[in-house]
Amino acid sequence: MKYIDVFNGDADGICALHQLRLAAPRDAELVTGVKRDIALLKRVHAEAGDQVTVLDISLDKNRDELNRLLAGGARVRYFDHHFAGEIPQSADLEAHINTDADVCTSLLVNDFLGGAYLPWAVVAAFGDNLFASARAAASPLGLTDMQLSQLAHLGTLINYNGYGVELDDLYVAPDQLYREVAPFADPFAFIADSAAYRQLDEGYASDMAQARELDFSIDESAIRVVFLPDAPWTRRVSGVFGNELARGAPARAHALVTLLPGGDYRVSVRAPLENKSGADALCMQFPSGGGRKAAAGINALPAEQLDHFIAAFRAAYS
Repeated sequence: MKYIDVFNGDADGICALHQLRLAAPRDAELVTGVKRDIALLKRVHAEAGDQVTVLDISLDKNRDELNRLLAGGARVRYFDHHFAGEIPQSADLEAHINTDADVCTSLLVNDFLGGAYLPWAVVAAFGDNLFASARAAASPLGLTDMQLSQLAHLGTLINYNGYGVELDDLYVAPDQLYREVAPFADPFAFIADSAAYRQLDEGYASDMAQARELDFSIDESAIRVVFLPDAPWTRRVSGVFGNELARGAPARAHALVTLLPGGDYRVSVRAPLENKSGADALCMQFPSGGGRKAAAGINALPAEQLDHFIAAFRAAYS
């Protein structure tokens, strides 16, 4: 029997796995990738009796591969908060799925573990731009405002590191970042002692300084759209910059449209924080689109569909 841990390469996926392995350490094969690389189960080769843990990737986008693993006799434990569709019925599938807009995968894992490693769940919720949920979850910890800000920044940095078209866009590969985090039961110790933290902090500051110089191409009462040029820094920063814009104008929806090397566009959508809904339904209208109610995206929007997307985005939120 072998163990396989499959997880999204963002803050939520990494912190969800970290909580589980603090509670139950094991030597497992790691399967992950950049944040938008969610079709991860196709890379899993499991035999009867193997235990597969899946964290923070859409079941709907992995349905066929999940059924393949279950048919082969693998046992699967699945935690997620993205659109799932119909959940397969199998004695070998243990599914913990909640698509509520105020929940992330790490908060589901925190509930499963009875709050054993709550600070890391708070980090993940901040990273997923669920600031109200993060603060509510952190209430039992009795943290100061400064400590909450530190956890929020850590979550933002881990999330920021996951964005990119390919691994070369990232400062630290997600599996390596998980290994950097793994020795630290206390996130404040990671902040104080980790060289990876300092690397991400410096990169984030540089990238965000450039992003904040960009102008909105569309700036209306209900929506904002900003176009980002084709560059590694724009691919890294698109998600966290979208989160920052959403917090700054909570009544408006935001779309960040990043030019890709081939001429198509990568799109990140943030629903208004005052009405966290519709982002997944909007993006799923387009090839390679998906996500959750509050935040979703399109991996590669064909250039000829850009005007169609803008019109659909305006119609969804005006």
